[in-house]
Amino acid sequence: MRAPALVVPRARGEEVRRTLLELGRLRRDLEILQEGGELALPLTSAEPIAGAPGRLSEREFREVARSVAGDYRDRVPIPVPERRRLPRSFDVVGDVVLIRVPEDLLDRKREIGEALLSFVPGARVVGADHGVHGPERRRTLERIAGSGPWRTRHRENHLELDVDLERAYFSPRLAREHARVAEEVVPGETVYDLCCGVGPFSVLIARDGRAKRIVGVDSNAAAIDLLRATLARLGLGERVEAVETDVAQFVASCPPADRIILNLPHEGIKYLPSVARAVAAAGRLHYYEVVPRAEREHRAEGVVAKLDEGARWGVVEWHVVHPYSPASDLLSMTLRRGPE
Repeated sequence: MRAPALVVPRARGEEVRRTLLELGRLRRDLEILQEGGELALPLTSAEPIAGAPGRLSEREFREVARSVAGDYRDRVPIPVPERRRLPRSFDVVGDVVLIRVPEDLLDRKREIGEALLSFVPGARVVGADHGVHGPERRRTLERIAGSGPWRTRHRENHLELDVDLERAYFSPRLAREHARVAEEVVPGETVYDLCCGVGPFSVLIARDGRAKRIVGVDSNAAAIDLLRATLARLGLGERVEAVETDVAQFVASCPPADRIILNLPHEGIKYLPSVARAVAAAGRLHYYEVVPRAEREHRAEGVVAKLDEGARWGVVEWHVVHPYSPASDLLSMTLRRGPE
């Protein structure tokens, strides 16, 4: 893969590598090249770096193998009974690792963080994830290993998204869902991506190029800034309108859309009736909700019952995206509005 590079003397390679990591400018998905007495370090962009030694150039890099086979828990130096209570799973976003540490093991968070930092290829910083809070869906993060900012670039579906995990919502567990919805877009459609976060749905749909109009909407200014940064870097800025506003305000005056995405799993139900009215005749609504496992089989029909009966809504399909908790799942529901 061809990418911008900073070519530096080999003797200063480690010093410069650490500096680039702290600045968020080193691409950790590409291997550093050795060229005689020099190193070529892959960069996130070709922008000049103040005070950096060496020279800017371009190189063909190989992608880093990101296998995480094995079990990070084997590296945590704590007694086996405690180790068994550690979560098996964690999230990797760019070069950031996130993990939910059980409350009774928070005093072991440093050991857990260092184990993950050494276990995940290319990891720069590890954060204890204390959950998403507030209307802007910001994560509360605690650094438990590594260094540098929470801003990174995350690669999914052959795209790199600008992400700041502390300032704007993003989940790496939805990559397949982003691709599935994008594949369903029909040429000429108008698409609204509501509560878009950093805009993975919008960016992927824009990249595919079939939609006539795409609007990404979020009330979090940081999320919209990150979406615009991704669009500008990928040359897709003219294909997506990034709008900073509340969902209710937007749907109150927008023209109908052929396809609307509403990914607000805990609070989306309160907006659903007004959002549904913004779907054009024969259009589709992709709706996401966290549902108790015991209720999931009939939840889609229950959602349809809350919509305008005159529009003759129906369920196209529903599926479990992933487990959310021991007793609940994140559901994806595709609903179709009937023709007028």
